[in-house]
Amino acid sequence: MFLLQSPQIRDLDVFTEMPATLRRPERSDWADANRGGAITDSFLEGPVFDPAGNLYVADIPWGRIFRIDAQGAWTLVAEYDGEPNGMKFLDENTLLITDYKNGLMRLDVATGRVSGYLQRRNSERFKGVNDLVFDAKGCLYFTDQGQSGLHDPSGRLYRLHPDGQLDLLLSNVPSPNGVALSPDGRVLYLAVTRGNCVWRVPLLPDGSVAKVSQFFTSYGPSGPDGLAVDAQGRLLVANPGLGLVWLLNGRAEPEQVLRGIPGSSLTNLAFAGEDRRTLYVTDSTHGRILRTTLDVPGLALHRLAHA
Repeated sequence: MFLLQSPQIRDLDVFTEMPATLRRPERSDWADANRGGAITDSFLEGPVFDPAGNLYVADIPWGRIFRIDAQGAWTLVAEYDGEPNGMKFLDENTLLITDYKNGLMRLDVATGRVSGYLQRRNSERFKGVNDLVFDAKGCLYFTDQGQSGLHDPSGRLYRLHPDGQLDLLLSNVPSPNGVALSPDGRVLYLAVTRGNCVWRVPLLPDGSVAKVSQFFTSYGPSGPDGLAVDAQGRLLVANPGLGLVWLLNGRAEPEQVLRGIPGSSLTNLAFAGEDRRTLYVTDSTHGRILRTTLDVPGLALHRLAHA
């Protein structure tokens, strides 16, 4: 009889906090709809590192992108009429942003200029895009979450090819959120926030998906959000409602549980450092970045093939 050992529990440490001068303790349309009207001075998402080791994060309600240097100092890179969430680099100078309000947007990090990348599909607006990941061929997988949930399982998963072809892979997801790929690129993991689970999506050679299954089941008031994969193929799952990051093996068994500061809302995560063993996590509602060092490096991220 197989008995699962209790997972190792580790605490995340504070790397940096948003300065008080950058916080906005005011009401916003985004917070009215997504935070029950609670005053939300910031809501951090989309952590990603540039080649120089600077961390970029999005502040959803205020349409802001920040750069945080290795010492934890914050710089405002861009502020625009949008609701930015997930981010990945197209090239060394250009961030691709999943913007809930505007679709896919791009940011020139040197100038702060934000412009459209893919804002509509066949002239129709997206429901509200959320997160994204590139594969080794430069194809972009991104989620279109909107206000979907168990009451309305109509969230979507898309794949955008470098030549502009857009594939609708799934259209029945109750709140698709974070996305991550297995090391061989043959499986996509999809956080299903309001289903409180993670789906396993096989990517077939002909470009289709089949036998999509539920890989991991969570619990609590808010389900899985951001995802990452390490070099061994283990899946890391940020759970904002619990203030935890699960580190799951190939059987979806928790090997480690990373705990945020009590009250933390852990939304997304990114590996960094020369050995990619340092994990950084956004504590969204407190404007904090937490971190810890793990024994296995994170999987290197891909970019657009022709960038």
